[in-house]
Amino acid sequence: RAVLRKASALEYKIQRRALRKEDFINYIQYEINLLELIKKRRARIGYSFKKEEIEHSILHRVHSLFNRATGKWKDDVQLWLSHVAFCKQWNAKHQLSKVFSTLLAIHSNKPALWIMAAKWEMETRLSSESARHLFLRALRFHPECPKLYQEYFRMELMNAEKQRKEKKEFEKAKMDLGEFNYSEEILNGEMARIVYRDATQKIKGVEFQLAVLSIAKLFDFTQDLQKEILEKHGVFSLQANYADDPLTWDHMARRELDLGSLQPTEHTTKQRKVAEMARREERCCAVFDEAVGALPTEDMWKCYITFCLERYNRKTNSGELKQKRLERTLSVFNKAHESNLLPEALYKQWLQLLLESSLSEKAVEVAEAATRRFSVSVDAWQMRLQVLIRLKREDVTQCFEEAIKHVKSKGTLALWTLWVEWSEGTNSKEDTEALYQRSLRATTPAESVTMKEMYLDWTYRSGGYKKVKKVFTSLCENRPFSLDFFRKMIQIEKEQESCKMLHLREYYERALREFGSTDTDLWLDYVKEELSHPQGKPENCGSIHWRAMKMLQGDLVEDFVSKYTLLQTGHL
Repeated sequence: RAVLRKASALEYKIQRRALRKEDFINYIQYEINLLELIKKRRARIGYSFKKEEIEHSILHRVHSLFNRATGKWKDDVQLWLSHVAFCKQWNAKHQLSKVFSTLLAIHSNKPALWIMAAKWEMETRLSSESARHLFLRALRFHPECPKLYQEYFRMELMNAEKQRKEKKEFEKAKMDLGEFNYSEEILNGEMARIVYRDATQKIKGVEFQLAVLSIAKLFDFTQDLQKEILEKHGVFSLQANYADDPLTWDHMARRELDLGSLQPTEHTTKQRKVAEMARREERCCAVFDEAVGALPTEDMWKCYITFCLERYNRKTNSGELKQKRLERTLSVFNKAHESNLLPEALYKQWLQLLLESSLSEKAVEVAEAATRRFSVSVDAWQMRLQVLIRLKREDVTQCFEEAIKHVKSKGTLALWTLWVEWSEGTNSKEDTEALYQRSLRATTPAESVTMKEMYLDWTYRSGGYKKVKKVFTSLCENRPFSLDFFRKMIQIEKEQESCKMLHLREYYERALREFGSTDTDLWLDYVKEELSHPQGKPENCGSIHWRAMKMLQGDLVEDFVSKYTLLQTGHL
């Protein structure tokens, strides 16, 4: 009866003249939850009969609800994807084919959806022909989409690998292969080669070439194909084609790690392995050095530094190799900095590395240089200040003053919060209070909201209840406020031994003047306070309820009514 009552209420909502998407979503979610419940209950009691009458009818209803919803709100991709996920979960292959067909007809401009459909055809329905057909249709809409070509290339190689495994199993079982038509060209990845050649005529750039090469490397029968990618468009013609692309040099350098590696033997000692690894890393760095000479850009240095950091972060038992990696990384950071080509984001990693290596003087010097180069960047000043605070330098205040002078008032919140937090632990109460008051004047109104919360919290911790009341009253003179600002004061009042309802009412009334039209929980908390506080007046609840109904906007009224009813019945 409860299920029927709930389902009927949901059904009425989707039969209205003015339909709402939320009503369909709620109905679908209810039916899915019901299916899950039935599934669990069947498993628990071991009852497997009447599936046709129960589950199948619910599944059919969910599909029809999804079809109605996606038919009305065609542009909502998330709704379509929810239907796809539901079909996959309940193994509705026939239905899913229809969904993909309609979806791709409407959203043919989204390559990711074509890839998803083709992947499902290939991996779930095991139909390479259907997947190929989908990729070819997708390429008619997006003839220059690299991701589509990459996934099509991968699909053809997966198909070749699957057929090779099948053939191998049949041969092992000594079965007659006469009825199976295994084409040698497909087995050797010829279809993938055709896809690749077609792609290179339309897509230029080394990034695509390297992506295709990395896909080809996943399959052990693609040596010839890899060679073609490298020879025609890769490393051997880089100077002619992509010498001005950092990714090309990055790939060339990283290849040195794989070339000429030691064949592991029983007599290979740890020292020889370490020496070989060090030699290979040196060869990589030689290529990178050539690269930053030929292509002195921020992106090129970033590739070089990223490589050095990756090698440094790799685990090794050799202290000598670890030290060599550290020295190399710090040296590369320094060279990039001297060339004025070190990106701002990498200064943080450099400083971290210097501090870990106990090179504090160098860290201070680098932090200062970063703020000279990026004088209006909040992040650069923040990095420098954090270094000075960590090293307990005397010129922290001077540096804060300098930072505030250089950086525009908008966006300085991070600097002010860092400054007051440092001051709390270092300076006198008077200095910290003066700094808080100065921050309220210096920050933008939106940012001052956070400073007010911090000021209130600090005042209570350092000055007690009487002091925080004075500060709260003075802060209330200037908008804007946050809800947490008022909630903090309410919480402080509640922590007092002689918690007065008169004060709580004042704080709630102030909060409601600002947030009464947008926050239902604030009204409910006010009601609860009147009901539960020893000095509360339960007779005030009626007028609070009436005011809430007048002030709250839109759907919030319905939300408030349902919560207020739960509160009255003791369920909230």
